[in-house]
Amino acid sequence: MPTLSMVQAINTALRDAMSDDDKVLVFGEDVGRQGGVFRVTDGLQSEFGTKRCFDTPLAESAIIGVALGLAIRGFRPVPEIQFDGFSYPAFDQIFSHVAKYRNRTRGGVSSAMTIRVPSFGGIGSPEHHSESTETYFVHTAGLHVVAPSTPADAYSLLRDAIESEDPVVYLEPKRRYWGKGEVDTDTRTEPIGRAAVRRTGGDVTVVTYGGLVGTALQAAEIAQQEYSWDVEVVDLRSLVPLDFETIAESVTKTGRCVVMHEAPRTLGMGSEIAARVQEELFWNLEAPVLRATGFDTPYPPARLEQAWLPGTDRLLDTIERSLGYDDV
Repeated sequence: MPTLSMVQAINTALRDAMSDDDKVLVFGEDVGRQGGVFRVTDGLQSEFGTKRCFDTPLAESAIIGVALGLAIRGFRPVPEIQFDGFSYPAFDQIFSHVAKYRNRTRGGVSSAMTIRVPSFGGIGSPEHHSESTETYFVHTAGLHVVAPSTPADAYSLLRDAIESEDPVVYLEPKRRYWGKGEVDTDTRTEPIGRAAVRRTGGDVTVVTYGGLVGTALQAAEIAQQEYSWDVEVVDLRSLVPLDFETIAESVTKTGRCVVMHEAPRTLGMGSEIAARVQEELFWNLEAPVLRATGFDTPYPPARLEQAWLPGTDRLLDTIERSLGYDDV
């Protein structure tokens, strides 16, 4: 079983999908000859040719519009939005057409595509190069949204996404691009729509996804060693469909729930999860559902990024507040 970085895992998934199905096309800004700004698509153009892996103009709306036309004609397009903050010009195509086409035609015409978006922060990039756009997509009925946290999931979820009949927004946590792990290309991990418990515990449930799963696991180890807090970490993996059953099972066991995400606090994924937990698990709770998140401000410049993003300290503080309700 090879050990791959997340970049290598995604590259391998694209290569395997293109080898298995000649209808899979990869395109976007600089993805061809250059291999992408993060080298995720490195070598694909030389292997599959310029008709299956090609560069596009700097026009995100056109990239997604072309992808929709190709999907309607039976292709499996995998367009890349070069950075998360560049996805805004493509919103009209994604929200008005990609997400609605299958429903509009009563299932007669597919808009199957996988929109790859290098996402989230943690790499000290300039303005518009680190954003948390997930809730825009999650709120749009008709889209599936996934966010891998490990190389194994990056490979498996991308293969599942490309094979899906629904359009999938595939959010790649840039800060985890260079982290390595074992990847079994012959065996898929849990499918889209299933969460994973990355660490078991009995005191509090931490729900997170993408690049912050590693942060949550680090905080859980500190909590155990320094405070004897037993933290369970649930990796959502899939934001749409949301595996609420796994969340519910964990929160029922621990009685406490903390949601962690990079996006601003207001109307983030934490809001939806907190509402669901309160509605369905109220009598199981020992404390309110709390959130460790980014702030309700525009994404900061690189020098302030570390202070803006939720890290181990912010999560541990939130866990302490949750456990503090024992004293009330």
